[in-house]
Amino acid sequence: MDKIAILNRVKEIYQNNGNIINYLKGLDGRTFNTLEDILISYDFQAGTYTNAYKNNDLFRESRGKLCDELTSVIEKLGQFNSILEAGVGEATSLALIISNLSKCPVSIYGFDVSWSRIKYAREFLIEMGIDSTQLFVGDLFNTPIANDSIDIVYTVHAVEPNGGREEEALKELYRITRKFLILVEPSYHFADEEARKRMRSHGYVTRLYEKAIELGYEVIEHRLTTVHMNPANPSSLIVIKKNGDNVERTPLCCPNTKSSLIEGDGCYYSPDSFLAYPVIDRIPCLLPQNAIVATKYLNP
Repeated sequence: MDKIAILNRVKEIYQNNGNIINYLKGLDGRTFNTLEDILISYDFQAGTYTNAYKNNDLFRESRGKLCDELTSVIEKLGQFNSILEAGVGEATSLALIISNLSKCPVSIYGFDVSWSRIKYAREFLIEMGIDSTQLFVGDLFNTPIANDSIDIVYTVHAVEPNGGREEEALKELYRITRKFLILVEPSYHFADEEARKRMRSHGYVTRLYEKAIELGYEVIEHRLTTVHMNPANPSSLIVIKKNGDNVERTPLCCPNTKSSLIEGDGCYYSPDSFLAYPVIDRIPCLLPQNAIVATKYLNP
């Protein structure tokens, strides 16, 4: 079914406080979440996290404590020049972490599958006095980022809804990391049976740590976080060290071919792949499916 064609129905589900992902899964009789499910759900929910941060004291306090903990972890990893939050959402974590760091990195990046969330993220970062972040739309499983191009890559419950795709997520995030990959995600490993049952029912990841070990990654820390945004969904911290290529390179690339991009008039363009990616309201749209074939783009 073409779910993009039924967004008005999905809007009704959302306005009635229904679970969008469960509704979309039910249309196909699936037990797992697809990228399209997640994209549609997250886009309708855009604005809820920044609103909660501004108006919900408990949310703001718990988010602040979690980001304090994550900042402390990052500070202990040594010098770095670039940082990326994969699945940045509305930047309620990124803004706090950047504000907390003793030294602001030269390059700050964030991407999310939802364009509307990126719009809210940009506004929130500006409100927090951070205006140097490069934000864009991207797919966590097919990122528009070059190999070994970001010193520190981290997630905060971004891998969460992708149960069964742990290995794919790890490989892609590890590919773009130069020094350290940090994952704050649901902790099936440490959870009790009630929490595990909830994670399975929502289609959450359950084997991130185990897959990281199977892949031979150097896990230097694995534990429960001291703060959980939702006590029914405990979080774990996984820190993976990588000795990546130290050659400095421009991170953004074509998500389909991984070739370099140039910034054009209202788009990013890959001369090697002849693909253009639109920029909407100053937000680059770099999902693979956003590509437009434009073989004559550079012609005079």
